[in-house]
Amino acid sequence: MIEVKNIVKKFNSVKEKVIALDHINLIVKKSEFVLIKGESGSGKSTLLFIMGGMLNPTSGKVIANKKDLFSLSEMERSKYRANEIGFVFQSYHLLPYLNVLENIMLPNQLPEIHIQKEDVYKIADELGIADRLYHKPSQLSAGEKQRVALARALITKPSIILADEPTGNLDEKNTIEVLNYLRSFQKNGGTVVMVTHGNLADTYATRTIQLDKGKLQKS
Repeated sequence: MIEVKNIVKKFNSVKEKVIALDHINLIVKKSEFVLIKGESGSGKSTLLFIMGGMLNPTSGKVIANKKDLFSLSEMERSKYRANEIGFVFQSYHLLPYLNVLENIMLPNQLPEIHIQKEDVYKIADELGIADRLYHKPSQLSAGEKQRVALARALITKPSIILADEPTGNLDEKNTIEVLNYLRSFQKNGGTVVMVTHGNLADTYATRTIQLDKGKLQKS
């Protein structure tokens, strides 16, 4: 479970402070598939990054799997993210000089993560990229790149997937494939929180929340 308690996030601009999130309260239960929607600049990604402990709020708390994320030390929070959260981004964040196998095994650089090659082969087969393990990202299609990014997020066996516009660069066919993988993760007990602009994910979600100018809108 993730509980967002009275979260405020302000950014300093040249002329004034911008309120990106304005007293957000939200509970995401275990095994939910929650969509966060809203116009550009509404605070969707900011909320997602705070929920994952990647961005400190100005005030408020995030309780995730019974841990108060921002009362942890940076090292403790990093360890929590490594063990409990898989991140998926629109721009994939694959390292161009590594092949697919090496990109999926990147979390192994963290001392608390121990990935076996056999696990990579298994998840690559499940995601349909087993024949791409020794290709570089430049040799992959957009859909294949996102499946590599998804494999890297899933390989650590997280309890939560946080996805920021993971289908934003994909056509409809590849979008549906990625959504099916995320739903399978959720059906197997995982929790998914996904930021999106589009409507293709609507039927996959157990719940949709709407942000408008940093405020949570009542459904």
